[in-house]
Amino acid sequence: MIDFDIRPSGHPVPDAEREAMLRSPGFGQLFTDHMITLRWSAERGWHDGRLEAYGPFTLDPATSVFHYSQEFFEGLKAYRQDNGSITMFRPDANAARFNGSARRMAMPELPEETFIRALELLVAQDREWVPAGEGNSLYLRPFMIATQRGLGVNHPSSEYLFCAIASPAASYFSGGVKPVTVWLSEEYTRAAPGGTGGVKTGGNYAAAFVAQQQAVDRGCDQVVWLDAAEHRWVEEMGGMNLFFVRGSAGVLRPRFGWRGDPVDHDTAADRDAAARDHP
Repeated sequence: MIDFDIRPSGHPVPDAEREAMLRSPGFGQLFTDHMITLRWSAERGWHDGRLEAYGPFTLDPATSVFHYSQEFFEGLKAYRQDNGSITMFRPDANAARFNGSARRMAMPELPEETFIRALELLVAQDREWVPAGEGNSLYLRPFMIATQRGLGVNHPSSEYLFCAIASPAASYFSGGVKPVTVWLSEEYTRAAPGGTGGVKTGGNYAAAFVAQQQAVDRGCDQVVWLDAAEHRWVEEMGGMNLFFVRGSAGVLRPRFGWRGDPVDHDTAADRDAAARDHP
């Protein structure tokens, strides 16, 4: 087990000021009083673990991370329970993913127990920064950067810095969770596409609108139509799917979007084709 030197801040944020800040923390803009630092070198391995006052680093302009981007981060949350206790969500899984990233980046792995211990120390020291209220949390950001001074890409850095900082965060859904019902159809095949333009225009909506009617009949708010027969083509085109989103008049309107885009990512051509082919 790697030891950490506990060095509490001599100038923590006053209680009244902190409480005012926690009333509307937003995300990623406020930071707690402390951070964790831990260093690694080829000669000594992991060493100089500290819990210390949150503050800036001093790095040489030739530090490797600035020039060769050898760095990565994780993210997880700690929550205040009804009984006042603080819990983290699956830190062991984040520790495993952290080390997976380290291997891919040719950086040293951090023992899982050390990763968890570092976060436990930080949360325990700054527990008053964990906001109460449903959905609110203390966001934890552990990361590692290459700190060797010098230029050259013939080998990875020989020195690294592990750091963990914490930021109080408001609920992700500021207006509360508002689930929608979704109808998923894979039963119908649209006309063979002739490039993206052939899909977006030219009346190729016919089969997909059967899925739309199924969603309407079942009172769903949204339908996603996936064409299993064209799955390979969809993948080659970057994963384009056709969505239908219920509009203000209660009618499901078509939307095209790339996988991961918002479902209302559409074009004037999409809207014109929908209005022409299915008024």
